[in-house]
Amino acid sequence: MPVAAAHLRAARMDDATVPPAVDVDKGFAMAFVALMGLFLLAMMVRCAKLIVDPYSAIPTSTWEEEQIN
Repeated sequence: MPVAAAHLRAARMDDATVPPAVDVDKGFAMAFVALMGLFLLAMMVRCAKLIVDPYSAIPTSTWEEEQIN
């Protein structure tokens, strides 16, 4: 009978293990997607600002006067 008791005890231990609420790989993937979304949003805002005012990105010290002869 001890073999059956050990088997029953092992079966109960298997049933007692609960899978984690969030898988580690799934968590990393979700965090990566969230970071990529934030990066995309930041790039969209940066590009929109550049389209609205393209000359603000160029320092005025590099501007040159056109020579009229």
